[in-house]
Amino acid sequence: MDEVAHEIGVAVATLERWRSDALSRPARERAWTAAARFDAVLTTASMDEAAKSAWCRAKGVYPQELAAWRTQATEALATPEEARASPQQTKQDRRRIKDLERELRRKDRALAETAALLVLSKKVAAIFNRGEDE
Repeated sequence: MDEVAHEIGVAVATLERWRSDALSRPARERAWTAAARFDAVLTTASMDEAAKSAWCRAKGVYPQELAAWRTQATEALATPEEARASPQQTKQDRRRIKDLERELRRKDRALAETAALLVLSKKVAAIFNRGEDE
């Protein structure tokens, strides 16, 4: 532990606290990345129920979670082509975005011009009102 602490420039006490915090959390609360979940599904696909249950206990995963991951992976792979955007739709979306950005810039300029006119009108009113007071 001393070598690791020296190598990464962290105090030994900090490393020990981090380790105890990580070990105190149940394994099921540790984050599983999408790649790790998919790997778990592939690893357990050919196992029988007893081996799968033993694997789940060793990894801290509930068998129901594993089944849900399998369902999610199957659904992700079975997504129909129609659900994906076609090149024509993508081109239309880009055109629509460009039009909306152009309109937004136009409205921003109009708002800035209106604000400038309002400020100028207030300044003119203040100048003329001050002249009447004298």
